[in-house]
Amino acid sequence: MADPMLNQTSLAYAESYPIENEIVTAARGRAAELGCTPIGAGGGAALRVLAVAVRARSVIEIGTGAGVSGLYLLDGMTPDGQLVSIDVEAENQRAAREAFTEAGIPPTRYRLINGSAADVLPRMRESGYDLVFVDADKSAYAVYYDEAIRMLRPGGVVAMDNALWHDRVADPSQRDPETAVLRELGRTVRDDPRVVSALLPCGDGLLVATKR
Repeated sequence: MADPMLNQTSLAYAESYPIENEIVTAARGRAAELGCTPIGAGGGAALRVLAVAVRARSVIEIGTGAGVSGLYLLDGMTPDGQLVSIDVEAENQRAAREAFTEAGIPPTRYRLINGSAADVLPRMRESGYDLVFVDADKSAYAVYYDEAIRMLRPGGVVAMDNALWHDRVADPSQRDPETAVLRELGRTVRDDPRVVSALLPCGDGLLVATKR
């Protein structure tokens, strides 16, 4: 059996492996002020790799936060790619716009939609996106996943943050509603014949699936 202390040390090392610039650090500071928790450095780096791997040109983000994940996604997307980011909090999107401006990202490369993802996503085109990232209301993750599969082109990727939910998903004694939803989602994605999936233990867990 592996040494659990070694595992924790290795996970911490992996999380600290990416080097974040001052723009991402500033965005994290604004997120803390707003009370939203962005994806960690390890998860952000994984998003950037995924965006590069699928040559992402059209990306949907559910949960803008303060722009941390958006910075990683835009950095990995093609130079002519556009990020569409949806969030119910206008203040979060103002913070994200500030981060994108600091990074020198032109407004043509992103579109911020202030509204409920459950209302917005059904209006998005079918099979028209390369990558969908989800970091929003955990209770609605199953709905977001179904919409993501509809919106993704074959070979496109959906990535969902907080898939381990503060170590609660792996603990069968934890049965609160959000944990139960995320645990069931993991099983659904794993068994879905439409995708190939993996659960990455970076940060709070990143559940990724590629549409066949």
